[in-house]
Amino acid sequence: MKQKPTLTFWQIWNLSFGFFGVQIAYSLQSANISRIFATLGADPHNLSYFWILPPLMGIIVQPIVGTLSDRTWTRFGRRIPYLFVGALASIIVMCLLPNAGSFNFAIGGAMLFGLISLMFLDTSLNMAMQPFKMLVGDTVNEKQKGFAYSIQSLLSNAGSLVGYLFPIFLTGVIGISNIAGEGVVPDSVIYSFYGGAIILLICVAYTMLKVKEMPPKKYAEFHGISEQPAKKEKSDFITLLKNAPKVFWTVGLVQFFCWAAFMYMWTYTNGGIAETVWNTTDAQSAGYQEAGNWVGVLFATQAIGSILWAMVIPLFKSHKIAYTISLLIGAVGFISTVFITDQYVLCASYLLVGCAWTAMLSLPFTILTNALSGKNMGAYLGLFNGTICLPQIVAATLGGVILKYIAGTSIMMLVIAGILLILGAISVIFVKETLGEKELQPESVK
Repeated sequence: MKQKPTLTFWQIWNLSFGFFGVQIAYSLQSANISRIFATLGADPHNLSYFWILPPLMGIIVQPIVGTLSDRTWTRFGRRIPYLFVGALASIIVMCLLPNAGSFNFAIGGAMLFGLISLMFLDTSLNMAMQPFKMLVGDTVNEKQKGFAYSIQSLLSNAGSLVGYLFPIFLTGVIGISNIAGEGVVPDSVIYSFYGGAIILLICVAYTMLKVKEMPPKKYAEFHGISEQPAKKEKSDFITLLKNAPKVFWTVGLVQFFCWAAFMYMWTYTNGGIAETVWNTTDAQSAGYQEAGNWVGVLFATQAIGSILWAMVIPLFKSHKIAYTISLLIGAVGFISTVFITDQYVLCASYLLVGCAWTAMLSLPFTILTNALSGKNMGAYLGLFNGTICLPQIVAATLGGVILKYIAGTSIMMLVIAGILLILGAISVIFVKETLGEKELQPESVK
């Protein structure tokens, strides 16, 4: 099997640049979905149920995209056609979702429209996102893979920064209204989604123009497989899971706690800081909408923390040590929010949360792809997305119950998130890094 060539910085950059636009769309969604549905009239105890759709679409779509793209080859490539279709659909739905309250529907009709739009947005964003992870796995050699996923994490966090700050920028700098009539989403949110759709179009077009995928013959040579494996043997998802390397499951356990934690951050930060900083629980109030804008600032601060910590992670000699420390720092950030009533001091908490986020975006995929051959790379990465989506589904399903019977307030749900990150850090103990069947010793992990 030939060794994949060493790529230049710009070749690695181009592989992931479109992820910048995709992440803007994701961050607009994660920072504003609770705000949108609360504005439409949703009960705070039911907000977590609206968050079931995003990971549910991911757990369905990404394994399918991974498997189909493993068996696809067109003149445009193997992964890029799926990227194009997903991005195009995302752009259309991004222009529809924030207008759920603007079509004179009754409350129930507006929520139904919003839910359907959210379902299509998540389906298309998952379809657009997964090819970027696969392109790195397909193209980058083992020595550069950690760096490549770090670049992807950097672009992801930069995209998050832009997406999170869109509403407050439009309100504070341009003067677009941050309040609207009852049941109507403010213009600051609507125009943010429009801007995100335009940037997504530009970024994906750039990647499509700059990236040329390996043709089947070359791909087979660099991955040690036959040129047309899909025609000779087919592996269903159950078989693939049975044959998955052990690291697939051990990293998946860590992922479970981590992504459940961040689901609670996305769902309850708006309500939590509205309660503790703005002293309101009324979703129609100016204070609640101001808190909604500040959520974007806090999440942007998290992205800044992620970018800074991404420069530190490569300095660790062991991925496991970096993973553990990052999650513990993030846990401190979450738990500290319960003691803070100043909106600016909260930024320090979210800087710490960013350390956990950057580790979650890069380290699991570095560890996993080093243990995989190229034969079913896309399928395994799609299935691995289940370790991201399933915990979010579980967390969203249980969120209302935990809020009512255990946490009591939205801000205490962030304490629950911190506890979950501590459990994730403990679970890193069970991860053993491998390269194929060979376990990597700590000193050999770069």
